[in-house]
Amino acid sequence: MRIGQSTDIHRFAEGRKLILGGVEIPFEKGLLGHSDADALTHALAEAILGALALGDLGHWFPDTDPKWEGVDSQVILWEVARMMKERGYRIGNADCLILIEKPKMAPHIQAMRENFASALETDIGNISVKATRGEGMGFVGRMEGVLAQAVVLLEEA
Repeated sequence: MRIGQSTDIHRFAEGRKLILGGVEIPFEKGLLGHSDADALTHALAEAILGALALGDLGHWFPDTDPKWEGVDSQVILWEVARMMKERGYRIGNADCLILIEKPKMAPHIQAMRENFASALETDIGNISVKATRGEGMGFVGRMEGVLAQAVVLLEEA
């Protein structure tokens, strides 16, 4: 078994879509980034890379490469899943957390779990997604951005 964890942060920006866990969420702002800026998917993909001792997303999907500009982060997750399988591992479980003041995440959590389970070819029962607020404190509470975290357990396939 191998364990990985990661954190990803993106700031809010006007004129962008808000995408988290592969789900487009209606909101007046989106997240700024080279790809679609899906902080939750980035945290999960990077946690898997960490468990495999393969470094970070920037190494494999650099923001200097136009190939990744505007890319759907689910594509990145599918590529990381392929790397995981090639090395003989599968997801034991993943626990993901979104820190966001607004909008409410509860209506979207199930779809996020389904997206992750599909990309990682695992049972949805192996995928946890949770959300919490900043209670008005820090950059999350001031609605400047989003912080996402993920912890994964990989098992030999």
